Parts: sequence; C-alpha cells; structure tokens
Amino acid sequence: MPRKGASNRQSDFFKVCDQCRNELSCCFGPRPPITRKRRRIIEAYLKRERIAIADPFAETEYVFPRENQEGYCVFYEVKTAKCRIHSVKPETCVAGPITFDVNRKTLRIEYYIKKEKICRLAGIVHEDPKLLQKHLESAKREISKLVEALSPRELEAILKKEEPDIFRIDEDHIERDGGA
Repeated sequence: MPRKGASNRQSDFFKVCDQCRNELSCCFGPRPPITRKRRRIIEAYLKRERIAIADPFAETEYVFPRENQEGYCVFYEVKTAKCRIHSVKPETCVAGPITFDVNRKTLRIEYYIKKEKICRLAGIVHEDPKLLQKHLESAKREISKLVEALSPRELEAILKKEEPDIFRIDEDHIERDGGA
C-alpha cells in the first residue's frame, strides 16, 4: 500500500524497497541531482507535509540532498528505511535501479541497470521482461526530463560519478538543445 501522498511514480515498487535492509542502500551517499524545478517541488512538499529539515540541499557543481551524519540522504529515515519525500523524490531516485550515462561521440543517452547484488529490485525487474520494459519507459521519461533541465556544467559533474556493478540495457538519442 503506497504511503500517504504517494503518486504513481513507482508505487508498485514500495514493497521491495521497503523490505530492503542493504546496509549501503541506494539512499547512502547517492547525491542525486536536483533541478531548480524539483527543488521547488520538494520544498513545497516539505512545507505542506510539515517535514522540518533545516537546509536540506547541498551544492557543489550541482545541487543534491545533504547527507546526515551517517552518510544517508537527509530525506531518508534510517529508523523506518523509508523516503520522507517518496512521492516527489528526484528523477534518478524514481528511475532507480536504472541509471544513465551520455555518450558524447554518438550523442546518445545510455541506460544501465544495477546488478542484483547491490539492489534487490534490480534483480526482480530484470527477471521479468514486461516489468523491465515498463520501468525502463518510466526511467527514460524521468532521466530525459533531468538531462533536459541540467546545464552542461551540471551534467558534466554528474557524469563523472562512477557507478559500479551496472550493465547496459538500452540507449536513446539525446533530446536536448545544444547537446550535452
């Protein structure tokens, strides 16, 4: 059963993610990019839901959620193992366990899925071709919105981050003015 305020942005994955007890979960040190639009949405949600998180965003080459003292995203509740902003979470969090890279030579977005050893959901999604296709379509929409909204500098910084234990599953032409 989806939590209060949850949209259909991944509502069918709640049970798998809620049961995840991976010590180094996807919410540990991920630094998902936050666009200006997503930041406004999250800030409005925090205010509406009366969730008090002082200064929830950090910024280096791009904006991302701050981490708590243990290294988890400030929106992650360690006690309940749940995201406090699940229904409005960042695009890459919705796309997970699918991630991306940009191939500048071919001007294509390459889509990857994490290996099951680091994400139980990845194994479940990958075992079912229909579920994988459905989630890949959703992930592509989320990632495309993100890539379109990021500046070239922000995108470059994000693409520097190495992602271990992934394998390529698809690619698409980049829909972006001016390229990446």
